[in-house]
Amino acid sequence: MSTAANSFLAIELDGDGAHPAAWRKARHTPAELLDGARVRATVLAAESAGFHVATFADGSLTPASSGQGGRDIPGRLNALQRAAFAGPVTSSIVLVPEVDTVYTEPFHISTQLASLDYVSGGRAGWLVAASDQAADAAAVGRSLVGADGLGREAGDSIEVSRRLWDSWEDDAVIRDVATGRYIDVDKLHYVDFEGTVDFESGSGYSVKGPSIIPRPLQGQLPVLAPAGLLGGNQPGGDRPSTGAADAVLVSAPTPGLLACEIAEARAAAAAPAIIAELDVVLDARGQNAAGRLAELDAHTPWQSRRARFAGTAAELTELLASILETADGVRIHPAVLDVDLEELAQLVLPALRRRGLLAPQQPGSTFRDLLGLQRPSSRYAAAHN
Repeated sequence: MSTAANSFLAIELDGDGAHPAAWRKARHTPAELLDGARVRATVLAAESAGFHVATFADGSLTPASSGQGGRDIPGRLNALQRAAFAGPVTSSIVLVPEVDTVYTEPFHISTQLASLDYVSGGRAGWLVAASDQAADAAAVGRSLVGADGLGREAGDSIEVSRRLWDSWEDDAVIRDVATGRYIDVDKLHYVDFEGTVDFESGSGYSVKGPSIIPRPLQGQLPVLAPAGLLGGNQPGGDRPSTGAADAVLVSAPTPGLLACEIAEARAAAAAPAIIAELDVVLDARGQNAAGRLAELDAHTPWQSRRARFAGTAAELTELLASILETADGVRIHPAVLDVDLEELAQLVLPALRRRGLLAPQQPGSTFRDLLGLQRPSSRYAAAHN
């Protein structure tokens, strides 16, 4: 159950907003989406507004003309790179890039995320994705993983990353000038991970380890995953290890159904934290939300599996207050960042804070602190000692 001490708000900062035609209402040229200045401006605006977490979507973009709900501008910077760029210019907001677990080498995932934890001062997380796109498989010369294998692949990738993060004990770096030793090799450990065999191709993978960089500042980065991706509900799939995700993202067709989905996730003990997903269109600039949405949809219809809110800032405040009674956090997907983020910053977040519904922003704290998670010891250190 959520409390005022740990309730938080996250915001998705991909592109110009969640609506595929958001760029038409942006306050910059389309080319600036591929510029670091845009990344800096949006993440600092989100931090200044009082958001606790910023997420960064990733993956290939499907052109809107295909009718598959893609975007008008098919281009984005890599999510991990955007998050790493934002690390040194921010002080309190948590940075959580989306990273694919199916067609990305798990060793590279673990080391890049550990590096992000260092450049952000312990404010990093991992939003797990599992691509089902043939183009992503072809890009790395691999056969397409079927729907029944996505959860298995994701679970394996999380597990090997967690082992690699533990492969350096916290005090492995000794910097002994007298002896010329930088590390104590006895405090580095092999992870000896064997991936689940892909029954379609007969192939699997193994990771020996150890990692090539020291243990992350948080010990283990918090892992976020969409509800239903991990677990034993994939036909023929093995259930990933208990505790594979530290938070699950819950979606529903409408705001009214979110409470039911949150309750189901809580009852299933899917993860320590439950985060609700919500698309948002607000009254802004003298135009009501319904009119804004209709104008955007006239260019490109917005297709989304998330619940959608369209209305006033006061109405959104009430809805968020209701959701936070049962969820630990809400991830907001603004229709147009340059418009809706401004309304959220000026009207919604201040109202929620006045009501004592949000955790305070605390520079110097970690993502694990925000989620109320203890910093874990290395599994290999315990065995070694």
